[in-house]
Amino acid sequence: MGWDTSRVDMNIYSQGKIDRLVYSTCNICSNGCGCFIAVKNDKIVGIMGNEEYPINRGRLGPKGENQWWANNSVDRLSAPLIRHNGKLLTSTWEDAYSLLVEKTKEVLKRKGPGGLAFYHTGQAYLEEYYTISKITRAGLRMHHVDANTRLCTATAEWSLIESFGADGPPACQEDIDIADVVVFIGRNSNETNTVFWERVLEARRKSGSKIIEIDTRNDLSDKMADLALQPRSGTNVAVLNGIIHLLIKNNWINREYIQKHTIGFTELEKTVSRYNPELVEQITNIPQSKLLQCAEWIGTSNKTVTILLQGVYQSMDATAAATLVNSMHLIMGKIGKPGSGPFQHAGQPSAMSNRETGGAGFYPGYRNNSNPKHIQEIAKLWNVDPENLPVGPQTFINNIVQLMEQGEIELFWVMFTNPAVSLPNRNKMVDIMKKVFMVVQDPFLSETADLADLVLPTALWGEKEGTMTNLERRVNVLRKAVNPPYNLPSDFEILLEFSKRMDFRDREGNPLIKYSTPEEAFNEWRRVSKGRPCDMSGMTYDKMEKLGGIQWPCNEHYPNGKERLYTDGKFYTFAHEAESYGRDLLTGRARTEEEFKALNANGKAIIYAFDWAPPLEAPSEEFPYELNTGRIVYQWHTRTKTGRAPLLHLASPEGYVEINPQNAIELEIEMGDMVRVTTKRGSIMVPARITDAVRPGAIFIPFHYGTLTENQAANVLTLETWDLVSKQPHFKNGACRIEKIMVSEGQ
Repeated sequence: MGWDTSRVDMNIYSQGKIDRLVYSTCNICSNGCGCFIAVKNDKIVGIMGNEEYPINRGRLGPKGENQWWANNSVDRLSAPLIRHNGKLLTSTWEDAYSLLVEKTKEVLKRKGPGGLAFYHTGQAYLEEYYTISKITRAGLRMHHVDANTRLCTATAEWSLIESFGADGPPACQEDIDIADVVVFIGRNSNETNTVFWERVLEARRKSGSKIIEIDTRNDLSDKMADLALQPRSGTNVAVLNGIIHLLIKNNWINREYIQKHTIGFTELEKTVSRYNPELVEQITNIPQSKLLQCAEWIGTSNKTVTILLQGVYQSMDATAAATLVNSMHLIMGKIGKPGSGPFQHAGQPSAMSNRETGGAGFYPGYRNNSNPKHIQEIAKLWNVDPENLPVGPQTFINNIVQLMEQGEIELFWVMFTNPAVSLPNRNKMVDIMKKVFMVVQDPFLSETADLADLVLPTALWGEKEGTMTNLERRVNVLRKAVNPPYNLPSDFEILLEFSKRMDFRDREGNPLIKYSTPEEAFNEWRRVSKGRPCDMSGMTYDKMEKLGGIQWPCNEHYPNGKERLYTDGKFYTFAHEAESYGRDLLTGRARTEEEFKALNANGKAIIYAFDWAPPLEAPSEEFPYELNTGRIVYQWHTRTKTGRAPLLHLASPEGYVEINPQNAIELEIEMGDMVRVTTKRGSIMVPARITDAVRPGAIFIPFHYGTLTENQAANVLTLETWDLVSKQPHFKNGACRIEKIMVSEGQ
């Protein structure tokens, strides 16, 4: 299957012929588009899409086309920085490594492993994540490890674990090509994943598939859809309960599949029986006729794919809503089959790699922290004593922040991410980071690095080798195109040097880390993943390049990978194999092994019932507008890379707030007026954009902006609350007010 036509997108700036094209993968969104890096005179001068690569057939999005500009940015850090008397001063690498090891040992001696925390990224390579997992768990014996994937798609991970016993999206991109109906919930693909969106539009053109958009904004994706539902913020659970109610009422379900392959249907049927179209309209503001049409298209189609992203994952009752999507597919039997399945998307380029290797929470290979057999298994693979490996509940970034505030954590190590801009209630977060000794690995002096005590500059994409897993479990190799400037080390090399200087050993006295190259690390990872859901034992770097990436599982049974999961209706819900025993959706409390066994799932998928509840913060007289934040097409996260690309910066140089025309008239605000947006957490000043992309009574602010000297950071405004299961922040909910700023006030 796949696209019939290719289109080679490129952005190359070179006088004369380039020297070579180097095989790689785009390092921006989670689509994982195949590409070639253009090199001339040992310098990256552009990028070209790979027309043979099955995911994108040569296409690239605007962010992907321009990511290479960051590699050549004149403000890249050239040497480590150490804070002296309040100022960051240039240092040698020897002094930087010595300080890192000295402070680590000092905190370990005084506070133990609980005094350390490691927070990293969704944009590094699998080999780096695996090394983080090994060093932090087996070397430092610490459990305070998380990544910014917590802010992005932790809910995708947890919804899959709750429903199926293990992480891993069941569907694949090929399903888009043949689906009768493609449902998007909380995912503006036109801006967040342009190549994927083009594929959906191509499928509709070729086969007449219908596109349903369920999103609070009336953005371009909604306007291009065949059916668009715009619910109130925080009402996803009510919408999904309403759809499932109609599926059951009209018998658009597969009772044989339910009986044979699931548990929990009776409770779901009882709960959704109350969510008739009248009630759903009262809660969500969705007209009954649209809800009926939506349910009919989903229920009567032979093949349905449902795709989710931050509009679910960063909203109220996120994990509950995402599991309801899984349940919707389970009760229709539309899972594990061509053209069907719940497609819980990752958001960042290597978020899946992070999850697979245990970079943020679980042990490598989707192994259960609370299962002694899994701990013994990884201990044997690493040749360490199992009693030295930390067990029990994960420490999420919200817990880490609390422990930093309380003085329990004294050393905070940040790798390739920017929490000073990206975490909620930003002003409070900045104050807390000033209380600890902070180490930051970053190619640039980011807002977070500017607050650090030790800054370690690193290589970027194109300057190192490794692998990444995309949103459909496709693993691909990224070849090194050029050497990094100033002989900078990669994150992988810094981690190996740290392990060496800390003298981490296995139980026989040999070095804990025995590999020295990314490919050697991957070969060790292949052995660690063998027999687990994310089995990559059959992959090699050369094989990935030859085949255009490989989807896991890839082993002796599936030597070239497997497109879909759960084709046999068997799930990872036996206690001995599950990645987690799960959590209570209402309270977030972790289940015990006994409670999990009592469910008697034993290879069947778990269906959950959940009632809608109002958002934690609703509009009021003082704060009358719904607050929503999100991504835009021209920028990525905190703009550390995209903000340095001239075309992207010119296209969208500053923050703004979208206001509905009706509200703009009421507030006497015109296009471009500076306005103040205020919540209970703080306020920012941004220009206004008048657009019907937002409903009356709601606003939207992109979260990419806001240096420490600017007052445009959306996360000054956002709630410091989290989904109780996935611990993903509620960036999509909150209440605010808007005021026009007089010219004299803004000067």
